[in-house]
Amino acid sequence: MSKKNDIKTPAPKSLNFDDNWEDLLDNKAFVKVFLSDVLGDYILKQRWYGGKASVIKYIELAEYFRIQQFGEVYYGLILEIDFVEAFYQHYFLPIAFVTDEDFAPKDRILPISIKGNQGYIIDATNLESFRKLVFERILTALPKDTTKVQYQKSRFFTNVSYESSRFMGLEQSNTSIIYNDKYVLKFFRRLYADKNPDFEMSQFLSEKKGFKNTPAYLGCINVVDSDNDNITIGLLQELVPNDGDAWDYMLKELHKVFSNLEYKNIKIDSLPNTALFQRLNIRDIPPQIIDWAGLNLFSKIKTLAKRTAEMHIALGSEFEETAFTPTHFNDDYTVWLKNRMLYQFQNRLNTIENNLHKLDGLALELAHEFLNKKNIIRKRFVTFDWTKLKGERIRVHGDYHLGQVLVKDDDFYILDFEGEPESTIRDRKVKQPPLKDVAGLFRSFHYAIYATIFNNINHYKAPQEDLFKAGEILYRYITGLFLGTYVTETQNANLNLGYNQERLFILKYCLLEKAVYELGYELNSRPQWAVIPLKGISNIINH
Repeated sequence: MSKKNDIKTPAPKSLNFDDNWEDLLDNKAFVKVFLSDVLGDYILKQRWYGGKASVIKYIELAEYFRIQQFGEVYYGLILEIDFVEAFYQHYFLPIAFVTDEDFAPKDRILPISIKGNQGYIIDATNLESFRKLVFERILTALPKDTTKVQYQKSRFFTNVSYESSRFMGLEQSNTSIIYNDKYVLKFFRRLYADKNPDFEMSQFLSEKKGFKNTPAYLGCINVVDSDNDNITIGLLQELVPNDGDAWDYMLKELHKVFSNLEYKNIKIDSLPNTALFQRLNIRDIPPQIIDWAGLNLFSKIKTLAKRTAEMHIALGSEFEETAFTPTHFNDDYTVWLKNRMLYQFQNRLNTIENNLHKLDGLALELAHEFLNKKNIIRKRFVTFDWTKLKGERIRVHGDYHLGQVLVKDDDFYILDFEGEPESTIRDRKVKQPPLKDVAGLFRSFHYAIYATIFNNINHYKAPQEDLFKAGEILYRYITGLFLGTYVTETQNANLNLGYNQERLFILKYCLLEKAVYELGYELNSRPQWAVIPLKGISNIINH
């Protein structure tokens, strides 16, 4: 059902069609006009559109399907956007026809007259009637749905009726609707020819494993396309009441910690240090460090480590569903990892060489160290002897950082299991060492420390260099406590992370991978922050 049209075709001023709305998508003339530059211009303005850095060549209608109930019909479109750069992306766009002059002026796609009724085609998520229909379709889903658009619901989603719906607010890549102030339906905008990992992981963790520290899975909408691929377009979960995410929480806490340097008259040079990645218990943290940073911060780190371990224990305890059964390291995985890493590493090397002129001070010094030691780093990535690794690989979060964790009272809830944004859907489902998620969080702690220093530099009396020194000491205690708690929890539950040296090797490998990945982003968008991943890389190669 591929209907192609070059987006350079100018759209007619006045469009009149005699078809019924229910048959409009079968009209080739309408589809041709709709896919013209009207849609291209509309998509470019959408927050959820991820192709802004590329040039659209043309848009195809890959699939369309009805989203309907009791004679009320909306259309779901799967758009294939082909780029001049010779690749394509798929997006989901639900559409509706409205005749109200004042309705949704910002979300109009096309002015049109249907059977003499003048109106507009708009994104259907703006209509309460559409949002209600989708909610009710999930609520009344049959146990086995074999139609093209398949609605599913969890056994926990009962005795509910529609009350209200509203947009969640400023999101980047998806559109989320809050229902009854209790549930969230996330519409995935960028689509892949497979079930979305966020849906798979959410359903598995909450339905099969009863993991409580993630929003409970309540239902989903999948579409079976003409190639028989099952594509997730919507995921319904409980709304977790929360006090914000862990990133904002950490920034507030760390601001207090750095303010304490002056407030408590702490001499940075006399702060006791510890080895990097030393497994610690709260009792191992010196009183001077507790006095400086406060016991509350360390208690929270301990809780977050426990929740992370519990998530991995749940993900690593499956022996029936092959998508989730633990596996060991093997040759295929090593080849996949090495190719991926070498490609990314070469890309970042080129970026550094092209951006050296944007760096100064410590960042420039660390960038030169990175270039001078490039062969050592490259060697770290390729001399990977999997036969020595005894631990297990499991499905992991894949994009785990403080922004993916909600804070509620003294606890944490983990969300957004879509995986690494730059990765293909297949790569996101590859089983990885659980320490990959731990490394993601450690990089996030490192970022939070430096972001606090950068964002509040005028509030602190100490020179930036001294603040960096204090930050690195704090980072060692935070990660040490996290690691000590996490390893104890996973070992008690028999999740196999490998022997001690292996754990350290994998953690450092994943940290290096993550920091090299971040480096490209920082050099391209905010070079003054490149010091953060560069310092992370330096920590590993000199450890």
